[in-house]
Amino acid sequence: MLKEKNPIVVLGCGFLGRAVASLFSSHGYSVFGLTRHPRTQEIIEENAASSYSILNGDVTDCSSLELLLEKLPAQFSVIYSVSSGRGGSDAYASIYRDGLSHVLKIWKPRRVLFVSSTSVYGQVHGELVDETSPTLPESPTSRILLEAEQIALRYNGLVARLSGIYGPGRSILLEKFLNGTAVLENGGDRFLNQIHRDDAARALFFLLTEGEFSGIYNVTDDTPATQRTVYAWMAEVLDKPLPNIGPADLHKKRGWTSKRISNEKLKSTGWVPNFRSYRDALPSLLKERKALPSEIKI
Repeated sequence: MLKEKNPIVVLGCGFLGRAVASLFSSHGYSVFGLTRHPRTQEIIEENAASSYSILNGDVTDCSSLELLLEKLPAQFSVIYSVSSGRGGSDAYASIYRDGLSHVLKIWKPRRVLFVSSTSVYGQVHGELVDETSPTLPESPTSRILLEAEQIALRYNGLVARLSGIYGPGRSILLEKFLNGTAVLENGGDRFLNQIHRDDAARALFFLLTEGEFSGIYNVTDDTPATQRTVYAWMAEVLDKPLPNIGPADLHKKRGWTSKRISNEKLKSTGWVPNFRSYRDALPSLLKERKALPSEIKI
């Protein structure tokens, strides 16, 4: 547990990373966000509401990390929440596995929390999956994530396996439903697991600040749901028909898996999601897009 409010370095200031940095900052932590992209740095710095420092650097470049160390405090903890930029296995290996190794070797942070993915579970028959379940993914990128997890765990770090993230301004399923490109893939019986961005950020904050936690935690909401169920929620709220049945997209980032991810281990620590299901978040997502029928009350 971070009994003192030691500085936090958030590696990766994307959709989740920015929310995490803002949350720690709002609780009085000194926060440094790291991005590879100078334009991202500029955008965050131009935001008057930004409450944390933003640095530019590259986890795949040891000399970059050494230079950044001069700008960081003496002791800090790291949240490794990077993105491969939709890259393949080579990019994953460089950014997730090798980059994490570089950071731990050069920076020697007090603690590390590695943000992984539930894509490491390869189950395909709707099994209930927890942190003790086999991790035998077919995807090479998911196998690389498992290698990176082991690097973090050997450092006595934490691993947070996140399910599909959605939130303000981002929900692929909703976008497809609203623009008419959604299909019920093979009938829509595949189970989906999701987590609202703000609940994910709260989970990472909780794991680093509320106890002496270690090991692996699934970060997902309370309600695994089939694709058909999720689209049925949208259809009901918007008074629209379900999408048509179509073929499966076998090139999904998370692979063609179907499993029900359990969050019981994380909930046993005291964390609970504010959005227990995607349905709970749907009104706010639609209100943001001004896509709700006028008679719907929120």
